[in-house]
Amino acid sequence: MIPNSVAGRLERQAVAIRRHIIELATEHVCHIGGALSVADLMTALYFHVLKVDPADPRRRDRDYLILSKGHAVLALYAALAERGFFPVEKLKTFEQKGGMLAGHPTLKVPGVEVATGSLGHGLPIGVGIAVACKVEGAPNRVFVVMGDGEMQEGSVWEAALAAPRFELDNLVAIVDHNRFQAANAVDNIIPVAPLADKWGSFRWNVIEIDGHDMAQVVAALERLPEAGRPTAIVAHTVKGKSVPCLENTPRAHYTRLTPEEAAEALRGLEVTS
Repeated sequence: MIPNSVAGRLERQAVAIRRHIIELATEHVCHIGGALSVADLMTALYFHVLKVDPADPRRRDRDYLILSKGHAVLALYAALAERGFFPVEKLKTFEQKGGMLAGHPTLKVPGVEVATGSLGHGLPIGVGIAVACKVEGAPNRVFVVMGDGEMQEGSVWEAALAAPRFELDNLVAIVDHNRFQAANAVDNIIPVAPLADKWGSFRWNVIEIDGHDMAQVVAALERLPEAGRPTAIVAHTVKGKSVPCLENTPRAHYTRLTPEEAAEALRGLEVTS
């Protein structure tokens, strides 16, 4: 069990990240649902687990975070800003012409390791980085955050087959299992369940958690690594978490909030913080 003080601190930080996402979603049509579902995971990573240095984002001994589901970029930008990689005020420049905060991650942003957006690419890249670290005897760890709709991509499973072969216990795949993609439920497009069983059959160490229970999230991340093989964390989440009108709906994938919808959501976050 993690101390209540640690869980409380992280939960408050997750609320701050959600507020940024909601506020930006009143100004832009954006991928709010997937950003909200992954907010607790990103909080635990950037504020408790990852070895990173905002003053030196490219330091050689850093941990790598690859947001393979690049459309959830608002959660990444909010976490990086809150962590000190760039001023929080810069979040207001999201998708402005000439700005660095594009609709998907790019290398213009301090702390971003890989430009992502084409789903299925993050894990293969992560495998390559993890292999390189192993060859060099480097201590770096590699975390890849993916969506469950992304599990329909064949390149994910090619990488998943390779990782145990190279005993990549420095590699962690985190699946944001919110059960929705684009304009419909995953089960209505190409079902991917049972995800935990699939990863296990590919010889990964598998952990299933409630991706919104901070104690479970941190406990899973603190259990790593398992010697000799990579780990897959299947995080059960809610698309559009904390915005009542969006939760578990296809609309959550890509939309703009009305001022009334945003106000209701922000009031709810005040109650829970």
